[in-house]
Amino acid sequence: MGRQLSKQQKRAQVVPFLQDGQYYYNKGLKAYREYNYQKASKYLQKSIELDPNDSMKLSQLAAIYTDMGKYSQSNELLSHILEELDQDMTECHYLMANNYAHLGLFQEAYKCATEYANKEPYGEFTEENEDLIDLLTMEDDDEEPFLKDPDDLILKQDAAKSLLETSQFEEAILLLEEIVAEYPEFWSAHNNLSLAYFYVGEVEKAKEYLQTVLERNPGNLHAYCNLLVFYYYERQDDKVEELANTLSTVHPLLFEHRYKLGATFALVGYYPLAYKWLRSLHKQGYEGDEVFYYWLSYAAYFTGNVSFSEQMWERVLKENKDKAGSEPWNLNADSNQRVSNMTLEERLYAIFLAIQTKNLDQLHEYQSSAVPQSQLEKEFIKLALSKHFDSYDQVSSLYQIAESLFVHSEHDELFLFSFRILMKAYKQNYSLKNYQGWAAALDYVWRSQANQAITQTVIASEYGTSVSSVGKYVKLVKSILA
Repeated sequence: MGRQLSKQQKRAQVVPFLQDGQYYYNKGLKAYREYNYQKASKYLQKSIELDPNDSMKLSQLAAIYTDMGKYSQSNELLSHILEELDQDMTECHYLMANNYAHLGLFQEAYKCATEYANKEPYGEFTEENEDLIDLLTMEDDDEEPFLKDPDDLILKQDAAKSLLETSQFEEAILLLEEIVAEYPEFWSAHNNLSLAYFYVGEVEKAKEYLQTVLERNPGNLHAYCNLLVFYYYERQDDKVEELANTLSTVHPLLFEHRYKLGATFALVGYYPLAYKWLRSLHKQGYEGDEVFYYWLSYAAYFTGNVSFSEQMWERVLKENKDKAGSEPWNLNADSNQRVSNMTLEERLYAIFLAIQTKNLDQLHEYQSSAVPQSQLEKEFIKLALSKHFDSYDQVSSLYQIAESLFVHSEHDELFLFSFRILMKAYKQNYSLKNYQGWAAALDYVWRSQANQAITQTVIASEYGTSVSSVGKYVKLVKSILA
């Protein structure tokens, strides 16, 4: 009995242990010494979540990223340290130069290396830095300096950003293509080029550039956010939900990433998540631009923080008075928001009805909307205006199917059902040439689902096609529905 402990004594021996940032930092260093970079980075990320302003922990994570080959992510952390936390942490300049050299961004590498040499002539990395500068300034076979224009990338990047902001997408594409060719691992240019292609309606090409980034720079947050925007405008709701749920578990360290994530969530209508990130930036004293306050106002309004939303909208108008009338509480005045809230089949149907009813004002509203449009939507608008049909063109056939339905029915539900099926048939490259057969089949299947008594013989007669054609396309419609 004397050696047994009472319940109270046992309880008294339990020592509460709160795992703080230093605990995870030490675990990360241990994993790093064992060359387990994946585990080390996870522990360091957890450590930084608990101590977000510890420049030493951030620089250690940057070093781990360098060893993992994540040079861009490493430089983002190092830039954050210098710009937001500790400008006297001069070794960051050398570490950034080393990362830029690995990325092939030699002009940037040279600038960072010379910055380190100026600030630390006898620093810890002086010898390595001198070797790097010697390597960067070696002459090539033509006896021309390897660094022709140290500011070349920055100038081009700024010019491309300006073109995107002013909707000069074709010009932006030309410049960004040039940047990507010269700096193939400069992922920001890839992401911007992807957006530019999306805005001009070349969706597949836009996705190709995103895929390149995600394959060669896994975890690139900007690329994933852009992909979420693409899914949203294409109304791929299942993929929007899946990717949004994935991104909701991400906890960015950098202001830039928090801004990107928050603005993206706001754009796709996930307002609580948007408010979480944008409001946290505002509380930390982040002085954003007009776009930042725009999305913060929207996120605040749709999470019930109306008074704060109004305050943020005042900041929007201070930067851009042209935004007056597009307040989140005045959505009816904002055509872009109204259009973006419609599904793709609703937009196609609205375009079709605008032509049928000669409501060109409504059609021009869609055309002038800043909401990016899929290639199908752009071609549909162009065809609807020109009425130049081509029997071998899928979009022409799709429009003629809708016209055939319009002759026989005015049920909105039938058209929305039909456009939803036809979009899938278009994507799967089904032939749509027999527009009367398709129209009859769509009408038959829709009526059958609505429990309306109708035979294929009657529907074939209504649409002036054969019973065998109706039967053939009914099977296709049902296979698409399955």
